[in-house]
Amino acid sequence: MILAALAPNPAVPDIQALREGHRARKNALLASLQAQGSSTRGIRGLLQRLAREADDTLKTLWNAAGLPAGFALLAVGGFGRGELFPHSDVDVVVLMPDGTSAEHAPELKRRLEGFIGNCWDAGLEIGSSVRTVSECVAQAESDVTVQTSLLESRLITGDGKLYGTFRKRFEVTIDPKAFFVAKTLEMRQRHTKFENTPYSLEPNCKESPGGLRDLQVILWVANAAGFGKSWDELARTGLATAFEARQIKRNEALLSLIRARLHVIAKRREDRLVFDLQTAVAESFGYESVVNDRGRVISRASEALMKRFYWAAKAVTQLNQILLLNIEERLNPNEQAPQPINERFFNKAGMVEVASDDLYLKNPHAILETFLVYQTTVGVKGLSARTLRALYNARAVMDGKFRSDPVNHATFRAMLMQPEGITHAMRLMNQTSVLGRYLWVFRKIVGQMQHDLFHVYTVDQHILMVLRNVRRFFIAEHAHEYPFCSQLAAGWDKPYILYIAALFHDIAKGRGGDHSELGAREVSLFCRQHHIEPEDCRLVEFLVKEHLAMSRIAQKEDLSNPDVIAAFAKRVGDERNLTALYLLTVADIRGTSPKVWNAWKGKLLEDLYRYTLRMLGGRAPDRDAEIEARKREALVQLGLYALPFEGHKKLWDTLDVGYFMRHEAADIVWHTRHLARHAGKAKAIVRARLSPVGEGLQVLVYTPDQPDLFARICGYFDQAGFSILDAKVHTANNGYALDTFQVVSSMLPEHNRELISMVESELQHTIEQAGPLPPPSRGRVSRRVKSFPITPRVHLAPDEKAQRWLLSISASDRVGLLYCVARVLARHHINLQLAKVSTLGERVEDTFLIDGPELQQNKRQIEIETELLEALAA
Repeated sequence: MILAALAPNPAVPDIQALREGHRARKNALLASLQAQGSSTRGIRGLLQRLAREADDTLKTLWNAAGLPAGFALLAVGGFGRGELFPHSDVDVVVLMPDGTSAEHAPELKRRLEGFIGNCWDAGLEIGSSVRTVSECVAQAESDVTVQTSLLESRLITGDGKLYGTFRKRFEVTIDPKAFFVAKTLEMRQRHTKFENTPYSLEPNCKESPGGLRDLQVILWVANAAGFGKSWDELARTGLATAFEARQIKRNEALLSLIRARLHVIAKRREDRLVFDLQTAVAESFGYESVVNDRGRVISRASEALMKRFYWAAKAVTQLNQILLLNIEERLNPNEQAPQPINERFFNKAGMVEVASDDLYLKNPHAILETFLVYQTTVGVKGLSARTLRALYNARAVMDGKFRSDPVNHATFRAMLMQPEGITHAMRLMNQTSVLGRYLWVFRKIVGQMQHDLFHVYTVDQHILMVLRNVRRFFIAEHAHEYPFCSQLAAGWDKPYILYIAALFHDIAKGRGGDHSELGAREVSLFCRQHHIEPEDCRLVEFLVKEHLAMSRIAQKEDLSNPDVIAAFAKRVGDERNLTALYLLTVADIRGTSPKVWNAWKGKLLEDLYRYTLRMLGGRAPDRDAEIEARKREALVQLGLYALPFEGHKKLWDTLDVGYFMRHEAADIVWHTRHLARHAGKAKAIVRARLSPVGEGLQVLVYTPDQPDLFARICGYFDQAGFSILDAKVHTANNGYALDTFQVVSSMLPEHNRELISMVESELQHTIEQAGPLPPPSRGRVSRRVKSFPITPRVHLAPDEKAQRWLLSISASDRVGLLYCVARVLARHHINLQLAKVSTLGERVEDTFLIDGPELQQNKRQIEIETELLEALAA
């Protein structure tokens, strides 16, 4: 019967003409998109016209395909909504009556394949399926993704009666409650994938929290429940207020315009605001970078765009929460009476509910009280839709008078001093825009991007991440994450001091000038307004002002130098300041990016803490006593091994005090066990082991010294795919080099045994191999580095005793960078004694302790610095 209904000779469409016509009409529509600047008016109409253009082309191809009159062509998914982004898929279903099978009808199959092929040839990015009505219904029942796609289906062309039959059968399959649960769980999983924040530096304007998908979820579950298919319908049914519907449409238009521009600029489907597209999209909105008289970029065009995006995403997040809670309440009405918390709030099924919709307008003090109640009420897990809506509509109340009100100051102070709930309360305050409206200085950094290549969050999200990390120090369940920090926190009496410091440590970013100094002034004012005790106020101000100091000293200076420790001890003043600064520093580094923290940095910070604490305790640095103590400890440990009597002496006699000051007893034991029998013998020895720090490998090299030794070793690690975290380079008095390296690899930990064997054999061969140094490898530069390049900097200065020199470099990270630096040093016969390699995301800040005759000549110094800059910029 189906074969008899096929047209005997289907028309052959002029695909070339159809393609050119479709492309010309689409390009004309996209030209109007580019011409509208930053205005969001008309974006929905444009997307609808793009969908209609695709419809027209599909109808032409359908009519020429010669398919049976009883078939239908449906638009599904986003295309089913009647909107189409420039490079989105044109998702369609060829709907067939039950009992039809293309597999058993070769001519029908050929024509279906011809139709779909012609769609591609005509320039449509098609996603297609061919199903009967029963197959569609069955798949919808078993797969919520298919059910969602078909929920928004519409008829493009073909048999309307067949489509009507499908809709009736499909709608019976939808269980609104089950569908709501499935879509909200799916949304949570998606949010988790994006770390539950819209504030990543490269957000997805469709899928990230606060993106277009969050708005689509509302309409899906509302549609499935019969509450409405549009924002205006949701407002008419009372699920949304007229104001909320306007806000949603305004923010949806902005996100849609950004997504459409991304597609056009990338010339493909691209929903991520990646760094290398942000500037082009920003300029299409008319934003321009601001440059000062010296050519330095003060603010980028992309920052203005991203700030606008983040504010829209934040509003969408709030409105999504309000409307989904409203829908859930309608689907699952709670018969249990709300329990009063006080005269202003109720506990409604575990949510804080306002007693009246106009509570905040009549009593603005209740705004901050909401979050204090949330913190202190047992069993409460969030704010109800009614409360969220009341907060959203009360933003105008939070003005200058509100911020200077002593009652509000007292409430906020009480929140900071609560024993628990601070992280959740502050995050909720930020999500509802209350935090930025109460702390006006915080509002200025909401959505503020950071172009330092190691922060992966906006400033406000980084601050809240640091606050979370500080709070975890005081929670027993997280003691395994930060054992030493948790130990220190257990003896700390006033956690709120650290909470305030976390909130303010980066609050002055983006203003120009030293954000630590500016932040210290802001937190001092805050403490006075909130009646923080003067002694605590001084400590908080110290923490904000000095929050970068401990990290810089630990990662850049020689911790074996007593003068470095003495200077830092003088800077912190006492043990209380030191402990607070250590806790804040760890929380800060771990809040920048998952990639920045590593066990080696943790060890450096802990070493600096312990050395400084010892000095603050009154133990003046006694180098000789420290060395003797380390030697005694090493000998006790060596006694556990079958080392001959005084077997260590031959090696130790070649080592000076510098060696013993820079190496801990455990490292001295490891060196002695492997080198005691070989001291002074002309052979390269390489030994590797799992790092005692707990990450990567520790590599020992003992070999006759040579001018290019460090460069040759760096070259090997570069070629083998290792990153050097730390290098301790020592030359014994018998002319042998004794160097220790901390290295990490991208190889999985289960391959460590193979890595150790590989390093020991290959590195020994590399050292013994004569000949010129190999050229450095040229690795690919990341997109972030391309988009936000760092001007390379080199600083060379003598140390305090003018005997050695400190070389500091700063540059964008890339493969082979350290090897390039080492080649320059080798070329000028410069001896390296200590290397501290600090990789901050995709930026490196390395420090080297060096000496050599050429450093005593000004002309040679300039040559060395110039060559280093050229190497860093290559």
